[in-house]
Amino acid sequence: MARTKEFDPDAALQSALELFWQRGYEATSMADLVEHLGIGRASIYATFGNKHELYLKALDRYAENRDPVLLTELSAPGPALPAVRGVVRRFAAESMADGSRLAGCFVTNTAAELASHDSTAARRVELSWQYIETLLHSALIRAQAQGELPASRDPRGLARMLLVFLQGVRVVGKASGEPGRVRDAAEQILTLLD
Repeated sequence: MARTKEFDPDAALQSALELFWQRGYEATSMADLVEHLGIGRASIYATFGNKHELYLKALDRYAENRDPVLLTELSAPGPALPAVRGVVRRFAAESMADGSRLAGCFVTNTAAELASHDSTAARRVELSWQYIETLLHSALIRAQAQGELPASRDPRGLARMLLVFLQGVRVVGKASGEPGRVRDAAEQILTLLD
């Protein structure tokens, strides 16, 4: 008879996500995971695979939790440009918030730590960025169609600029204790949408 799991895999995955997000991949050992999750090494391997597989599952969980919020914001009916501005301001505010400032964005952290030498992690980062870029691009096309954005503007180029800015703001917000730097940069980037 098979033994039943004595832990909640969903809660364990969330706990692993939080640890990896706080410490990063390399600085988190299996011993750290065992201690933080409160489950045995064999149970971790049996449920999630090795540390790398667990990390990727945590990264997927992060995207699953974050992406619907962005979709809701950028695809809401009505004027599109205020939604885009709202997203930029939210990212800037979150990057400077006490609780999330030092953690940064899990996808951005993964890009900085692993993407250059881990093709699987790099692919997940790229998928996340493509998703954000597509949402921004769609919102900007809608803004242009509704007369909010001049016809001379390039929605694809603007979406890419905003994606790069949003990822950069996560890095600067994580490393800088100067909230004015991020806030002022966000307001300046928004002038390019006028």
